[in-house]
Amino acid sequence: MADIRHALWFIAIAGSIFVISIAFEWGYLFHRGNRSAYDLREVLANICTGLMYKGLDGVVVALFVTWVYDGVVKLGLQLNFSSSPARIAAAFLITDFMYFALHRLMHKTRYGWSSHVTHHSSTRFNLAAALRQNFLFDLSGLVILWCVPMALLGFDKMTTVLAIELNLAYQFFIHTEVVDRLPAWVEAIFNTPSHHRVHHSVVPGQMESNLGGVLIIWDRLFGTFLDERDVGKISYGIPYRPLRTLNPLRLNLEEFCRMCRDVWRNKDVSLLWKHPDWLEDDYRRRTASTAPLRSPGDAAPVPHQS
Repeated sequence: MADIRHALWFIAIAGSIFVISIAFEWGYLFHRGNRSAYDLREVLANICTGLMYKGLDGVVVALFVTWVYDGVVKLGLQLNFSSSPARIAAAFLITDFMYFALHRLMHKTRYGWSSHVTHHSSTRFNLAAALRQNFLFDLSGLVILWCVPMALLGFDKMTTVLAIELNLAYQFFIHTEVVDRLPAWVEAIFNTPSHHRVHHSVVPGQMESNLGGVLIIWDRLFGTFLDERDVGKISYGIPYRPLRTLNPLRLNLEEFCRMCRDVWRNKDVSLLWKHPDWLEDDYRRRTASTAPLRSPGDAAPVPHQS
């Protein structure tokens, strides 16, 4: 119960900071004449999906992840660090790299994408869009892939949870068009609003770039970095199977249901680990057409121009 209370306290404190930040950004943009940057119904939908995600996340972490973590950590390397700063620095770096690897997996597989698509579905890019998350991330088991390596290395549970939550909290603040480019050394090392705007582009190649959490150095090392200055004007959203709803439950479940339907119709379970756009790409190859395949009602997303 103590773990659940800690999780709920963190949600309450972080959530309050996030909502206040959203209000300030909304007011600032409205004052500057950009009245289309925010939509009230979309903001409410984003907050609802965020609450659903963090509420379930708190329970899953406090119960299931804790149980797995406590069991795995006993089998690990039990690394001992010479000092607390060394332990914290190591936890930060490893957690951030694991996020990069997990994030890449979510963009490269249909199963991973089904719990991440929600976050990319908005055609607006603002602080409220950062809250548009999917509770299936926890139920899918992907969160375990983030925690287990830390347990195997011997980090205690609280250090791991704190490192993950601070990583995610940082990412909230890079969902903005208010901040242009930061000093060159910051842009070289950290994930910034400039880098993250590219990642939220509706263009598939751009969407699979800049996958880092706090640090952008992983993208530079593994060849997934794209500079905003090289991509031109950015429109946001998802290229195929857009989520044309503001119903929080449908935002969470619609792509997962489509994935299950496609696996059933095609009698092909390998779709789960194929690229999210594999069906559309395969259709174009077979028909020698450049037009994307769309199910009835799956019209192309209408980009929001800010």
